[in-house]
Amino acid sequence: MSVQIVVAGAVIAESAAGRAVLIAQRRRPPELAGLWELPGGKVMPGESEPAALARELGEELGLDADAITVGERLGADVVLSHGTTLRAYLVDLAHGEPRPHDHQALRWVTAVQLADVDWVPADRAWLGELTRALW
Repeated sequence: MSVQIVVAGAVIAESAAGRAVLIAQRRRPPELAGLWELPGGKVMPGESEPAALARELGEELGLDADAITVGERLGADVVLSHGTTLRAYLVDLAHGEPRPHDHQALRWVTAVQLADVDWVPADRAWLGELTRALW
């Protein structure tokens, strides 16, 4: 049985409050609606993980492919189910303003705000690494 890889992007940018990461509020499924996550999606057959993440961020956030640079991995794999694994990457956003095409809302949060976010359970695994990336 092959494993389905799902990629998530920690889009980090400078803000007036310091370095911040973009988080997205889920619309669905019902058990996750209203919770916050790093945006991303499934890797398609024959697609590299960075290419899949750039495509997904373009689709979900309305960003141009040339605005997104996928960097190094963030933290360890998170097993979502027997056949699905979630991986996070650091992402640089060169230009453009993200818009919530697939989510209820988007929000930029700083390192000190991370603990106050109502995260999807899987993304909580990266909070330590995400905090360090924002400092």
